[in-house]
Amino acid sequence: MTRIDRRALFTSGAAAALLAATGTSLSASPRAGGALRLALPRESGLLDLVARGAVLDCLTEIAPDGLLRAELSSAWESRDAAQVWRFDLRQDVLFHDGTALQAADVVASLHGRSVAGDAQMTVRVLTPYQVEIQLTQPNPHLPYLLASQGYAIAPRGAVDLPLATLVGSGCYQVERAQTDRHFRASKVVGHYKDGQAGWIDSLEVIVIPDAAVRAEALRDGFVDVAALPQPAELLKRGGFLYHPSAEDMALATRSSVGIPRVVGQQSALDDGRIAERWWRL
Repeated sequence: MTRIDRRALFTSGAAAALLAATGTSLSASPRAGGALRLALPRESGLLDLVARGAVLDCLTEIAPDGLLRAELSSAWESRDAAQVWRFDLRQDVLFHDGTALQAADVVASLHGRSVAGDAQMTVRVLTPYQVEIQLTQPNPHLPYLLASQGYAIAPRGAVDLPLATLVGSGCYQVERAQTDRHFRASKVVGHYKDGQAGWIDSLEVIVIPDAAVRAEALRDGFVDVAALPQPAELLKRGGFLYHPSAEDMALATRSSVGIPRVVGQQSALDDGRIAERWWRL
């Protein structure tokens, strides 16, 4: 297991300390434009985590501060002691193939999937923009659970396609991809999250198995963020940010990378949402 897997909790305090140490203002607002290039190890599915987080959306989202908020849904309610749920869908969402999000896509993506162990979901269309989810047992946490990438929504339920052919409704659409090697995506023009997320123009993820080579790529400006152990030579040079600290790092970034005030704490790489949450200064 790599260090980046063990160090999934990037707390707001750690981010604040890193920014203060490099003179970057915590109040700096996200800026649109530029590219973000990541170097990751091959193991642990990190490329897939970041790529799918950029391309696919879910009914709900857990914000970096841990609060639940709507994503493809606009509202929801429960009944029968949280065993039956109804979700209203946004009506301004387009998939990357130009088709509009419909309740049928949600049914195809979620029907029959399990939650919290053995509970199964039966999903049905109520209207073109409303679905009902019935669980085999009550679960008051369903909206939180549906924020996981395991419950992403894709047209006609095609959520498990290879990255090269994956279509979603996220801020970024696939340009090209090679399994476990490389991924590139570009920003979707006129996305429903414009002004709220998706600051960079393009995302590139490169798999570099050797940590020393990843450190060199970051040092020489070929990438902007790298998953690293403690690279002594990089530390000597200065001018980089380290997560969660220089003594026990998981990520190193160039000082030209903008970091949110609060960084997601559920999983590595800002909950897989680094593409839409981080920016270039």
